[in-house]
Amino acid sequence: MQEIKTYNPNFKETIKTKVERQLFMKQLGFEITRIDVGVIEGELDITDLHRQHKGFVHGGISAILSDIVAGFAAVSVVQEGDEVVTAEIKVSYYNPAVTDKLFAKGWVEKQGRKMNFCEAQLWEMRNGEKVVVAKATTTMATISKEEIEKAKNRS
Repeated sequence: MQEIKTYNPNFKETIKTKVERQLFMKQLGFEITRIDVGVIEGELDITDLHRQHKGFVHGGISAILSDIVAGFAAVSVVQEGDEVVTAEIKVSYYNPAVTDKLFAKGWVEKQGRKMNFCEAQLWEMRNGEKVVVAKATTTMATISKEEIEKAKNRS
């Protein structure tokens, strides 16, 4: 198994700064609870805002949370100043989310220079048992500081 390492000794501060700018994440009420190299976890207290017409948590919420935790897991391993964007995401729905709290974990499965392959899992607790709600696989693309500057100069 590949050892996941960071190229940013300040990755926790970088992520905390980026989280402050995640207004949509804040609007949803999602909270990051763990930041480690290649691993991010968080929680969402479910309200009616998050539910679809049958009372289950909307599938879009699961996709958003998967994207957030997988994306920040990738951010934790790239160089300081580089950015991460989602190149691909596939979400598989295992069970409807029906309780009042959803947990999410994202991690880097395979680290690369330009692409990080990440996974995410969402679950809830039902009667003291962990019930997996959704799993996702993602490809997170790294955009270097230099590429960002070139793009800015072209506009």
